[in-house]
Amino acid sequence: MLITRKEMMQMPERRRVHPFNDNGVRHSRAVSDATGMTRIGIHLVRLEPGRDSTAFHYHDQDEEFLYVVSGRGVAEIGDETFEVGPGDFMGFTAPSPAHMLRNPFEEDLVYLMGGERNIADVVHYPRIGRTLVKSNGQRVWLHDSDGHR
Repeated sequence: MLITRKEMMQMPERRRVHPFNDNGVRHSRAVSDATGMTRIGIHLVRLEPGRDSTAFHYHDQDEEFLYVVSGRGVAEIGDETFEVGPGDFMGFTAPSPAHMLRNPFEEDLVYLMGGERNIADVVHYPRIGRTLVKSNGQRVWLHDSDGHR
């Protein structure tokens, strides 16, 4: 199914705030949902100046990617940081080094974000010592002190 740029830009943005990062605020349009896709999720995301995309994390099962459309950002991948801009692509295998994206610049950062929608996954947040376990539509947050890494 085709969605034109005009149609995509008319789709409502959904504001998402990460549960463990109050500064992790992104505005996204669910492009894949609009085409009926169910196995991968693709979103057109707008990250305002001064915001983070999420909390520093990695997945055990779901692979992810980011493709920068416009603006600039700073990607944290493992122990390294990289300035990214239009045309840059980031792919994250499962598992991968932990990662996140920040926008310390004065203009919006716009990117395509996509990833698998496996029925089960474990997401690790090493900087805050939390783990998310998802299975069959249920989500459980654990403290790493509960016996998880």
